[in-house]
Amino acid sequence: MKLFLRALFVGAAMLCTAGPANARAVDIGCVSTTWRILNNDKVCVQSFKDPQIDGVTCHLSYAKTGGVTGALGFAENPSRFSLSCRQTGPLKATQPVRKVQQDVFTQRMSFLFKGLNVSRLVDVENQSLIYLVVSEKLIDGSPFNSISVVPLMPWREVEPAITFK
Repeated sequence: MKLFLRALFVGAAMLCTAGPANARAVDIGCVSTTWRILNNDKVCVQSFKDPQIDGVTCHLSYAKTGGVTGALGFAENPSRFSLSCRQTGPLKATQPVRKVQQDVFTQRMSFLFKGLNVSRLVDVENQSLIYLVVSEKLIDGSPFNSISVVPLMPWREVEPAITFK
């Protein structure tokens, strides 16, 4: 019982702490994959911008469970997703970018204990931003992942707009 209460507390804390750098997603659309009586299973696409780097937009696709539990919001969505990030304008950091992994976007994948997390990693040697999406559970994560790389090349400008700490 004590372990369950601790898990519940940590799960609730995960839902309530999106972090200051968490991007806001825009729903693009969904495609039905499996017919169900109440609500079909779907693959949905969202877009979000890196909250710290202007000029980077990511598109994320993920599986969404339908049926009664999906309609009520209690279904645990599968850890299946794809990520594509691109330079969509001049790259400009709102503040110096840390070389360590930073969370950029999080989204709940089940009622309490599972989340989808997009992190930004920096490859200074190859002048690239790497975006990695993984599934995180309270107890253990999932090996399912996807990455996308954005090269740090000037876009109609001469000086680099991103500095590192």
